[in-house]
Amino acid sequence: MTLTKKLFLGLGLGMSVAAYSQTQTVLTGAPFLRISPDARAGGMGDQGVATTSDAFSQFWNAAKYPFSKTTSAIGINYTPYMSKLTNDVFLLYGAYHQFLGDEERATISASIYYFNMGEVELTKLAIGGQGFEKGGFAKPNEFSIDLAYALKLSDYYSMAVTGRFIRSDLSGGFNSDSNLKAANSFAVDVSGYFQSEKHSSINDFEGRVKGGFAVQNLGPRLDYTGDEESRSYLPTMARLGAGYDLFLDDLNRVGLNFEASKLLVPGPDQTGNVPNVGVIDGIGKSFSNQKSMMFSGAVEYEYDNAFAVRGGYFHESVEQGGRQYATVGVGLKYQSFGLDMSYLINTSKTNSALDNTLRFGLTWNIGEESSNAQDY
Repeated sequence: MTLTKKLFLGLGLGMSVAAYSQTQTVLTGAPFLRISPDARAGGMGDQGVATTSDAFSQFWNAAKYPFSKTTSAIGINYTPYMSKLTNDVFLLYGAYHQFLGDEERATISASIYYFNMGEVELTKLAIGGQGFEKGGFAKPNEFSIDLAYALKLSDYYSMAVTGRFIRSDLSGGFNSDSNLKAANSFAVDVSGYFQSEKHSSINDFEGRVKGGFAVQNLGPRLDYTGDEESRSYLPTMARLGAGYDLFLDDLNRVGLNFEASKLLVPGPDQTGNVPNVGVIDGIGKSFSNQKSMMFSGAVEYEYDNAFAVRGGYFHESVEQGGRQYATVGVGLKYQSFGLDMSYLINTSKTNSALDNTLRFGLTWNIGEESSNAQDY
């Protein structure tokens, strides 16, 4: 791919994953942190704050881990990105969790999220100013490393705190004479999850209520240039979700889930300038943008914890980016191994970087069944 296209991909990534409007642009640094990294969530309208616990809960809500059905698991997910334009841009996500102690009330978890922007062929002005010549190669990339601790505060409610290191290198080593450089930052997530016990529901079936929240990527802004006035906000997010599981019998479960999310980043004011304020003040100013809400709904059918079919829909205001798409997915499990796949179908006039993209996720339950597995 040419340098121009790769630069647009890296520097303009927010156009496809961050909120965008012709009248009020809201862009952030490290926008890859807003891309759903796992295939299960990718099949459910890109949501996961209140769905049942799985190996990839770290990204959405680490407080779900104390409700995991296995004492320890590893998950790896691969997502090709902008596959219509290039074949060397992708996202890779890996997560791990482990129960602490015999009471199975606390967990520790970790993950790494890597965005590879491919290889960029550099060009420079030829000697004499006539035409261009090759100038080597660069490899822009971004990644984050997380560590989280979660604890059950009661039999039905847990909370978690996540620490995150973020590195965003959009230059990849090119144009070293400019001020553009790799940016580093730290962030914190705070999240909670509720899961009720089973109770009598419709037509004598059993049911279960779920709910969750997460405030993510609270941290200092990213400095790409050394200019105090041009630092980029992290993609601070607030997520709130609810769900309901209906157990048709001991083997069949149907789950319904709904999630609302908001980007807690201030957009430009009436003069077109982004406010240069602290993280907390920025969160407060973000509420003046009333159209920066996103919504998703999903349904999941699961049989004997071995086969699942999923569907979902994601909606974003046209003024803020116009991402509107349907998703479908399947999940298969055999013994301790699982495979998830999902597919995104764009339903809006706005192009999506993940349009017609097939995502893959692998899980390996390396531990034993937890006490949660008994309450299917």
